[in-house]
Amino acid sequence: MSLRLKTKLSIGLIFLFIVILLFGVLGLFFINRLSNEGRQVLQNNHESLVYCNRMMTALEDMKTDKNALAEFKDNLTKQQANITEVGEKEATEELTRDFNEWQMDPSDPGNYSDIRRSINKIQYLNEMAIFRKNAAAQKTAGNAKDILGILFTILTLVAFTFIFNLPGIISDPIRSLSEGIQEIARKNYKKRIYLKQEDEFGDLANAFNTMAGKLDEYESSNLAQIKFEKSRIETIINQMRDGIIGLDDKNNILFLNAVAEKLLGLKDADITGKYAPDVALTNDLMRTLLQDNPEKKELKIYADNKESYFGKDVLNVTTNEAVIGRVIVLRNITPFHELNEAKTNFIATVSHELKTPISSIKMSARLLTDLRVGALNSEQQELIRGITDDADRLLKITGELLNMSQVETGNIQLKLQPAHPGTIVEQALQAVLFQAQQRRVRIESSVAANLPFIQADMEKTSWVLINFLTNAIKYSPEDSMVEVSALQDRDNVEFVVRDHGRGIDEKYLPRIFDRYYKVPGTHDRNGTGLGLSISKEFIEAMGGHIWVNSRLGEGSQFGFTFRAI
Repeated sequence: MSLRLKTKLSIGLIFLFIVILLFGVLGLFFINRLSNEGRQVLQNNHESLVYCNRMMTALEDMKTDKNALAEFKDNLTKQQANITEVGEKEATEELTRDFNEWQMDPSDPGNYSDIRRSINKIQYLNEMAIFRKNAAAQKTAGNAKDILGILFTILTLVAFTFIFNLPGIISDPIRSLSEGIQEIARKNYKKRIYLKQEDEFGDLANAFNTMAGKLDEYESSNLAQIKFEKSRIETIINQMRDGIIGLDDKNNILFLNAVAEKLLGLKDADITGKYAPDVALTNDLMRTLLQDNPEKKELKIYADNKESYFGKDVLNVTTNEAVIGRVIVLRNITPFHELNEAKTNFIATVSHELKTPISSIKMSARLLTDLRVGALNSEQQELIRGITDDADRLLKITGELLNMSQVETGNIQLKLQPAHPGTIVEQALQAVLFQAQQRRVRIESSVAANLPFIQADMEKTSWVLINFLTNAIKYSPEDSMVEVSALQDRDNVEFVVRDHGRGIDEKYLPRIFDRYYKVPGTHDRNGTGLGLSISKEFIEAMGGHIWVNSRLGEGSQFGFTFRAI
């Protein structure tokens, strides 16, 4: 039957207590015995020798010292009270008789001899007693030494047994348990601990083995599910048309999908786990993707045997508000570019083709007003004026369409000349007045006095301001007001359009001038997402600066500035 650890420790502590108690009791016993024997020698035999010596001295001084007799009697009395040895009583009585005889006849010299003989006899008896008791004390001390030595040897051997065995009993299981816990921490759930002990450590080892078995079972049961989910996610990612690259928090590559492999010209199995900047040393596209350039959102990459366009998005992967990795997404926007190019070509072609028949219509209307052709009544003249106005409007629209196609093809044709800000504002107001009336939006203009001229293309600058006003009217509630202003700011002239609509969330503002970008939640199905982008390219092509300020619930401000001349 194996003892419990608590029992083992209790036995060890009890043994230590018994050792201390046994040595204490035996030590006290022998010390007390030796003390008693020594005390007896000092108190009894030694005192008798002292008394005898004093009586011998007093006897010698009887004839010369009057106090000697009293001294003799006093010590004789003390000796009579200190009889401890066999024969000492008879010797003391004999001394008493001899002393009494001497007192009756002090002149008899024989009495002195008898007294001395009796004193010497008492001394001899006590001296022999001292030798005998000393021998007994020596024997007692020897016995004590032998007993304590034997006991010490036995207890020392037992103590050494405890010293060598007890630490191992405690430390070995603890070491085994520590090693097992470290293996579990390394996710080695196959680790088991086998202790041939039926104590608390044995119970702990059994509990550890049960825990490891449950963890192993849990790991095994979840591993298949995790592998299945991983396979499913990989399948979904590989079926996507966008390139996806996963990085951990240390910029090590976690995965590439099939599209990303094709774009990078690398295999997922070859670079998974590698440090992305190291891969970028030999791969230009990877180097471009790792660069933090917020302005460069669009990349031109040769893919599918043609030049393709991709939008770059970097998404942070977080858990408990801590970033644990990033996902780089390359969205294939080539179809949008192709559609945009087709649309641009169509607009350019249609606009160019329309200009000729519209010009012919305008010329024909002008000829109809010539009296040489024939006189017209008032109703016919009104119709001719309507045809002329519509033709002018159509020519203006086709001109704007051609401007848009120029922007989208990168061939912007500018007519830079001195232009007055007030004229630009007035042209823009005339273009949107009818739209504002339809939506019951009031437009308030404010043009500062004595504004300097700016170097700009008046038509394109008016087009941008019209675009701002059109958007402001579109997103303003009915019976509200849109403000347009032109003012001088130091050496610049600033044009500002402000509405009081719902506003734009600040997180969308950095992309508001991107091509094809529409603010989420606007539900603008008719818009192309190109108006603001074209406006930006127009203004920057003329050397100006375009900007936007907006907050949710406070409306928006769109503006641009030109340097005064």
